[in-house]
Amino acid sequence: MTSIYNFKRIAPVPESSDFLDIVLSKTQRKTPTVIHPGYKITRIRQFYMRKVKFTQETFDEKLRQILEEFPVLDNVHPFYADLMNVLYDKDHYKLALGQINTAKHLIDAVGKDYLRLLKFGDSLYRCKQLKRAALGRMATIMKRQKDSLSYLEQVRQHLARLPSIDPNTRTLIVCGYPNVGKSSFMNKVTRADVDVQPYAFTTKSLFVGHMDYKYLRWQVIDTPGILDHPLEERNTIEMQSITALAHLRAAVLFFVDLSEQCGYSIQDQMSLFASIKPLFANKPTLLVISKTDVCTLDDVRPEERLLVESACDGGVEMSQLSSYLDSGVIETRNLACDRLLLQRVEMKLKGNKVNSVLNKLNVAQPGRRDTVERPACIPTAVLERRTRQDAAMADADADAERPALERDLEASQGGPGVYNIDLKKRYMLASDEWRHDVIPEIMNGKNVADFIDPDIEEKLAELEREEERLAAEGLYDSPDESEDEEERRIRDVARRIRQRKQIIATESRVKDVNRATLTNKQKAAASAPEDFVNHLQQLGLDPETAASTAQRIGRKRGRSESRDPAVMLARSSSLAARAVSTQRDRSTMGLKNARQKSVSDKKKLVSQRQMNLMARAGESDRKIGMKMPKHLVTGKRSIGTNDRR
Repeated sequence: MTSIYNFKRIAPVPESSDFLDIVLSKTQRKTPTVIHPGYKITRIRQFYMRKVKFTQETFDEKLRQILEEFPVLDNVHPFYADLMNVLYDKDHYKLALGQINTAKHLIDAVGKDYLRLLKFGDSLYRCKQLKRAALGRMATIMKRQKDSLSYLEQVRQHLARLPSIDPNTRTLIVCGYPNVGKSSFMNKVTRADVDVQPYAFTTKSLFVGHMDYKYLRWQVIDTPGILDHPLEERNTIEMQSITALAHLRAAVLFFVDLSEQCGYSIQDQMSLFASIKPLFANKPTLLVISKTDVCTLDDVRPEERLLVESACDGGVEMSQLSSYLDSGVIETRNLACDRLLLQRVEMKLKGNKVNSVLNKLNVAQPGRRDTVERPACIPTAVLERRTRQDAAMADADADAERPALERDLEASQGGPGVYNIDLKKRYMLASDEWRHDVIPEIMNGKNVADFIDPDIEEKLAELEREEERLAAEGLYDSPDESEDEEERRIRDVARRIRQRKQIIATESRVKDVNRATLTNKQKAAASAPEDFVNHLQQLGLDPETAASTAQRIGRKRGRSESRDPAVMLARSSSLAARAVSTQRDRSTMGLKNARQKSVSDKKKLVSQRQMNLMARAGESDRKIGMKMPKHLVTGKRSIGTNDRR
């Protein structure tokens, strides 16, 4: 038996005409549509049998979905069953579902009968007529369900608007005469936003709100107002409240308006409480006196007060509140929740399951294994800290005139980790009550940071003079620290390492300076061996010396190699010529002038252009050519040519 039913998941119920369009269009789309007299009779029979079978299965699927999604009153919680009986008439609801079920069976029977007849069809015409007759009878059956489908769609729309109520969770039910303050109380204790108006029957249906109490989730149900008359004379709005009170295991809060602003006297309200009190059996009940800002229990006449107090017999407790002044609202809620929790625990203890749970619990008490005393082990650090704290406390008691330090306060109020220092207790304000107030950034349209102590400059100068005096006295001088032997050795090794690094860097720089190199300007000037020799002579340098330098840089000599100056000069000249040889641009090779170069570049751009595979006019062209949907170019064929294929 399901306790909670999600009515919002019920699919919409189409009308009978729309139902036929959905089923027949699906048959047209999902089954073959091409048939010819030249086909074998077995193929023609299979073609039309498939049509009839598919239509019958589609009807069966749609109708079964309706029957499964709508709740069966015998399978849901009695609260939902009675609520649906009040709102929609149980007999009418069952009759509509029964007609839908009958239609499903009739359509299944029609499909089976005509499938049996189609097996003996002897021509295309006869098979086609049998298919038309089968689909026509199915459509006729569905057209007769027009009223049932319309009624179920209205029921579905109303069910989707009903609140989701869990009959088994912790619940508070608020009930009473109309306009006695039920909705105002619910808006105070929950996050619901129930409409509150100064006239009766503002709440016409059940409203559900949720709250948290003792780390548990609670639901509060606001019921419509109830009038004091026989059950058979109550309307649909009142019967919703009666249904909730009868079936939900919850704490009941019956509201009474002693000011009689609701339009009903105290006698009428207490008479209603007595008439519906049988519904409160085995439920924690609170008699809530509302609107105490207007009238309290002490303000009414003695006979009326006696009438109210007499209703509190039999386990009914009384509570007073004022939603306008927010007084007594939380106390009333806590009292009702505590009573409901206590009752639920008592019911569980009376059940059969508690014995199996208690048998699984075992509280072990360790016993003594011998006669040796084993006292608690307190760490030495903790004992020393306690000793120091006790000594500090003794010194503080001995020196009564000494002001208490933060260390003394910490030791007396729990020690480190427990004591929390108050940094604002020494604030100098006009009133000591302002110390712990939140300091605003803007006050009276002005920035608070702009207002400082008027004597701040004088105090700052005095503080600086005090710092100078302390520095002159040598308070901040740090004593010389004598280095030990290990530190002196480390410093000596580090000094030698730095010196060695410096020597290595100097030797590297000397080698780089002695190496002869040619600058870019010299390389550009030496475009040919003769020019290079002339350039050296203009600079006043010896060409033979340059040749020997080039030989030493360019290649490594062997020991048996001749060192003739003439040979060395020739080799250096060829080496220099090879080094300064001009590199030509391959893109201009074979071209006479710049005009031919320009024409060649243009032809290269045209020949190397990327192909436009997407057939677009440019980068901004995003047009997509028209494509014929497949269902328009395949399937049925009419009279004419087949050129389009």
